[in-house]
Parts: sequence; structure tokens; C-alpha cells
Amino acid sequence: MNHMNMKHRRRKRRRNQSFLFTGILLLVVVSASANLWYGFGNAAKKDSVIEEMPFTITQDGMQAKEEIKKTVLETSYGGKQQVAEENHGNTQNAGTDEAWNLMLVNRDNAIPDNYKVNLASKGGERVNHRIYEPLMEMLNAAREENWGELPMVVSGYRTQEKQQSLYDEKIAKFKKEGYSDSEAVRQAEQWVAVPGHSEHQLGFAVDINGATYDVYLWLQENSYKYTALSSDTRQKTDITGTAEEVWHYRYVGVEAATEMYENGLCLEEYLEKKQSEN
Repeated sequence: MNHMNMKHRRRKRRRNQSFLFTGILLLVVVSASANLWYGFGNAAKKDSVIEEMPFTITQDGMQAKEEIKKTVLETSYGGKQQVAEENHGNTQNAGTDEAWNLMLVNRDNAIPDNYKVNLASKGGERVNHRIYEPLMEMLNAAREENWGELPMVVSGYRTQEKQQSLYDEKIAKFKKEGYSDSEAVRQAEQWVAVPGHSEHQLGFAVDINGATYDVYLWLQENSYKYTALSSDTRQKTDITGTAEEVWHYRYVGVEAATEMYENGLCLEEYLEKKQSEN
């Protein structure tokens, strides 16, 4: 009997040791996986795996309202910074290099003709190389101020072809929901810019996915201070022609971002104000 009890205790100890080892291994895997999510999404992301998470920001926090995309990534953001150049055609207006950070692109203003962009990437999503460092500064600050939560860029620079694909998909989505052709286009253009009219095609705009709602609250209140990235003032839909997008951030420069934040201005209003002052 004692011999059987001893064997039972040994088997129990081995099971406990096995459970402990499995738990430790799982913790290591989870920790490593979390580190891979920080910063930029990888180019190998699966576009077919999408979750929609509806919310908007209020004084008291996040409440359900509209949609935000969260793309599931396969690998890390690690790697050296790479710079590439792309040309952009099929446009109309021109912009000066001195005011590059304030270039207005919306439903009424197309990307300047023969626009060229130098792109910086780290592991996947690309942005205009001139905003890369301030963007990373903001992401680092957001992580430090939000208990290690991991904000992530899920959409940066877009080609004309990518923007066209997103535009067509959104129209098709609204048609499937029963909207007429014209109404489907109108609804879609509140969420996806007409190709050639998107800030993402400038390389100045990013869509950021926060691990928690608190990250978005922090970004709205602090982004202009840390990195010259201003939250896109999408609640002014009568001016911008687009829906409210709390995840969308557009580079405008520290001076402009500060004034826009303090006075509650969108970029259209800020530029109009500056024009009237000159």
C-alpha cells in the first residue's frame, strides 16, 4: 500500500511539474507575441482577417458608435528602416515644398500632379519619411503612458491601386446592404476617400489601432504635444465630408497641431484662418 501511495505521489509531482512548465512556456510565448504587435504592422498581414470594433470618444470614455478596422498581423515590425520613392499621377493641384506638411487633400482637392513621396518602413506599413521619427516618438510615448499597451499602425501610405480597391469594396458593401448605386457611393465616400483624394496617398496619414480605448483617449489629448501629429477632426463632417474617425491621424507639424488642438480646428478651418490673416 505504501509503495502504491509513493508511486501515486511521484506521478502527481510529475503532473504538477508538467503543468508548471506548460504555464511558464505559455507565458513566454504570450509575452513574445505581444512584443511583435508594437509599432508598424507587417506587410504580410492578411487583409481577409478583419474585425470591426465600433466606438467613438466622449468625455467619459469610449462608447459604441461607428467602425474601426483591426488587421491581424502575422509577424513583427522589426527590421531596418528602408526608404523608397514612389510617383503619384492622376492628380490636379500643386503644392509648395515649404508648406508640405499643410498640403490639403480632401474631396475637393486632389493630390498634386506628379507628386513624389519618399517612404520609410519598419516591418510593413509605410509612411512619408519626413514623419517617421515623430510618429515613432508618439507611439513610444503612448505606450509608456498607457501601462505598456501597444498602439499599432494598421494603415499608412496607400497606392492609387490600394485606395481604389478599398473604395470599390466599401461601395460594394453598401450595395449589398440594400443601398441604391448613388446612395452606396455617398455612404462609402464618408469612410473611404475617392482615389487620388486620400491623405494616406500623401504618406502623411496613419490609422492607429489601440489595445484599449484608453489609448485613443490619450492620443486625442496628447498627440499634438509629443510628435506634431494632430488627431483628424472628423466630427466636422459638414466641412471634411468624411465620418468621424478617432483612429485617423494626419501629420501637420507642431505649430499647426497645437493651434488646431487649442482652437478645435480641422485642417480646412486652420488653412482658411491663416489665409485670412495674411
